[in-house]
Amino acid sequence: MVIFGDKNRPVPVPPAAPRLRLHTAIALVVANMVGTGVFTSLGFQVAALSDPFALLMLWVIGGLVALAGALSYGELATALPRSGGEYHFLGSIYHPGVGFVAGWISATLGFAAPTALAAMAFAQYLRTIWPALPANHLAAGAVLAITLVHLRAPRAGGWLHNGFTLAKVLLCLALPLAAAWAWWQLPGPWPPIQFWPTGQSWAALTSPAFAVSLIYVSYAYTGWNAAAYLTGEVDNAPRNLPRALIVGTALVAGLYGLLNHSFLLTVPQSQLAGQLEVGYLAARRIFGPAGGQVMAGVIALLLVSTMSAMIFVGPRITQRMGQDFARLAWLVRQNPRGVPTAAMLLQLGVTLLFIYTSTFEAALTYAACALILITILAVAGVLVLRARQPQLPRPYRVLGYPVVPLLFLALNGWTLYYTATERPLEAAVSLGIVLLGAGVYWLVK
Repeated sequence: MVIFGDKNRPVPVPPAAPRLRLHTAIALVVANMVGTGVFTSLGFQVAALSDPFALLMLWVIGGLVALAGALSYGELATALPRSGGEYHFLGSIYHPGVGFVAGWISATLGFAAPTALAAMAFAQYLRTIWPALPANHLAAGAVLAITLVHLRAPRAGGWLHNGFTLAKVLLCLALPLAAAWAWWQLPGPWPPIQFWPTGQSWAALTSPAFAVSLIYVSYAYTGWNAAAYLTGEVDNAPRNLPRALIVGTALVAGLYGLLNHSFLLTVPQSQLAGQLEVGYLAARRIFGPAGGQVMAGVIALLLVSTMSAMIFVGPRITQRMGQDFARLAWLVRQNPRGVPTAAMLLQLGVTLLFIYTSTFEAALTYAACALILITILAVAGVLVLRARQPQLPRPYRVLGYPVVPLLFLALNGWTLYYTATERPLEAAVSLGIVLLGAGVYWLVK
């Protein structure tokens, strides 16, 4: 297709992006969630909590919060049908400046930081096999390679993340089954552990340590809103988008519970505390040293789908910002394949900055705090829209309204408060990035 510019010269128009079917949208949600958090964060939780029941309840509560968020986003995405996620939602509900800051957070802490974290975890798992590998360069090389795939062959990029997501789900099912078989059939010693609640368990559930540990779980579930960023590209969005959000989130919640149960069942908490590569530690206990290294390699490869999904989705948000702000129009640039080249290269640069300047735990906390903040504002927007525009067409309405949105707001507010109290430096850095986004808006509005 062409249009005619000056002097009747044909100007090529980039082809429209292919429509995303239901299974691809579900795969995007699953790929954005399963990966970095579930294979890395349990060690940080064990360092703060020792009660096994409380540790499992972290993942149950995190799943309920994510599901409540997914239900709420389903209504927002169909009532305000345009790609852009929180950038579009908050700009429409509150003020364009609030939407811009949300887009800024998405571009920096929502996608670039998680891509960096997945790359760091990828490198750390490979280093269990080849300890001499340089972690930062390895992580950066992985991000560069996947970005090149999406730039040069976007359809192949879709096949890449779909295939790796399926393999990741199968691995998440295989590891718990293997752990259960090993625990019953192989000689010990296995760690003595009791998953039933005790008197101390209930006290742990209301402790500041539990609230702070939820920040890691919240990050592990980050991605339940991924399909909402692509509302304009999902086929039959009013029907398929809520399904993708709900089915993807419920599937991941079940997988997370099984995986963390198997980690705690096979690895003593003293060995888990503070460790990043918990999947490798569990596999080594189940399959032996050689099998553990093989599994570490498999997990590293499967983290490719997490990086791929983040690299695919994130630039779409930044591109929308370029469409709305003249001084950011350069972000709209696409290549002939319909890929937002400028936005993707910008995200690549920010990702590499995180890889070379931040530790894993610090980057995770920066990202989680800011992401919780903007999702709180978005879910509160469901209540605001119901009050302001009751006649607005809503092809999908959140189930359990208003209890479901209020549950999401209460639990995330509790987590954010205690994280800011217990981790003031990381919370301050996260807030600083948010305020920097407000400053950029003032410059480009």
